[in-house]
Amino acid sequence: APAAARPSSGAGGEPETEGPGRDTALLRHLLLKLRATGPVTVAEYMREALTNPGQGYYTRRGGIGESGDFITSPEITQVFGELIGIWFVSEWIAMGKPKAFQLVELGPGRGTLTGDMLRVFNQLASLLSKCDVSIHLVEVSPKLSKIQALQLTGGKVQSNPEDNSAYMKGVSKTGIPISWYRDIQDVPPGYSFYLAHEFFDALPIHKFQRTEKGWHEVLVDIDPEVPDQLRFVLSPSRTPATEIFIQPEETRDHVEVCPEAGVIIQRLASRIEEDGGAALVADYGHDGTKTDTFRGFRDHKLHDVLTAPGTADLTADVDFSYLRKMAQGRTATLGPIKQREFLKNMGIDVRLQVLLQNSHDTATHKQLLHGYDMLMNPKKMGDCFNFFALLPHHRLVHPDKKHKRESKSPLPPVAGFSELLMK
Repeated sequence: APAAARPSSGAGGEPETEGPGRDTALLRHLLLKLRATGPVTVAEYMREALTNPGQGYYTRRGGIGESGDFITSPEITQVFGELIGIWFVSEWIAMGKPKAFQLVELGPGRGTLTGDMLRVFNQLASLLSKCDVSIHLVEVSPKLSKIQALQLTGGKVQSNPEDNSAYMKGVSKTGIPISWYRDIQDVPPGYSFYLAHEFFDALPIHKFQRTEKGWHEVLVDIDPEVPDQLRFVLSPSRTPATEIFIQPEETRDHVEVCPEAGVIIQRLASRIEEDGGAALVADYGHDGTKTDTFRGFRDHKLHDVLTAPGTADLTADVDFSYLRKMAQGRTATLGPIKQREFLKNMGIDVRLQVLLQNSHDTATHKQLLHGYDMLMNPKKMGDCFNFFALLPHHRLVHPDKKHKRESKSPLPPVAGFSELLMK
């Protein structure tokens, strides 16, 4: 299965026991809705299943980690977050060490990745000493934001600070201010580095199928043969979405489009264009080549997307060609590049050797090698995960272009997308 990266290999998680009827509460809600209004788009189904306030998968559970439904790279090894932290520092240096930067993470999970990056910033404290660093987390799940606060601040947070669009504020164990927001638009403007790791794959998608009569949208409806069961159907006529989302030159027969991802990329691109900075997107995806990638995960196993909505994680591969299109030239884009190439360029092999030399017990050794294998093995996460970046155009201007830069030195290459050069 192309999705092999999502569940951890062999990490057993006890399924969370659902109370009586918990499985069916969201299903009942959807059945009532479908009986009243007819079929809904896959995007609307996905939004209900993941973020319905009472019964949505993320709002209610957020199953990350060994005992959850999927394991993410930062949960596997600390090296992943450290290298991403170094990527941002390397870009900060390449851009002339601005006096301040905001690190903005979209959907920060348990806060593990931010924690690993904060450790790097702390280790490079002398380098960053004149820079004003702040962390801004965009998180809709009340449950996950509590876990993040505990992980990053030891739980010392203030809810509902008066002056601000943030709903919670605190200070990291290393003394860096952290703020929480529900929406990227609430994050204050300013020079910022944005990180979206396994964020775009959970945003609602629309699905389209080419037929003899042209494009039709795939919808979710009640199965007339089996009461209380859902099935996919094709829209009887062209829906407005087909007119908007299918490019005339499209060659595939089945296409998934995530309009919300497009909107967020547009916001990131215009922010980077106005205030400077960069965005790094790490997710599994393709460059406009794949077709049907919509799937569910429960207890580290593939789970039918239409069964027991609200109890499984639903996800779809990110179409990086669509993200590139949505940046609309406001910023330059790099990638997608395979995770194993990106991490190799970032020096993961050297980092692994240092950690192996510094650890003296076999368990830690095994864990480090297992983590490395999960991230780098082409059959695990190495090939299906990709890195993609948005950068200001001037960051990539070649020195031989008409607009010569003031200094004669050419721009340093972008780490990860080429080899990391850290002085």
